[in-house]
Amino acid sequence: MPVPVAAARKRPVNLTLSEALVTQAKAYTDNLSATMEALLADYVAAQQGARRDRQRRVDACMADWNAVSASIGSFADEHSTL
Repeated sequence: MPVPVAAARKRPVNLTLSEALVTQAKAYTDNLSATMEALLADYVAAQQGARRDRQRRVDACMADWNAVSASIGSFADEHSTL
């Protein structure tokens, strides 16, 4: 379960960002750290959602394949090398 961003312990980190981009961003926010943290939190949430979606698709595919296998068996079952 993710920790809410406001409740999480904060620590300084080093980032390498374009100086020109930082200058432009400061024109839009008084708190660049909070803005970057919010953007990073959104990115992480989107990536977690994408991972869950991929896993759901894999699970559905495996369930379908298992149903086919249970229903008609495997092609390889008819071709034993023993």
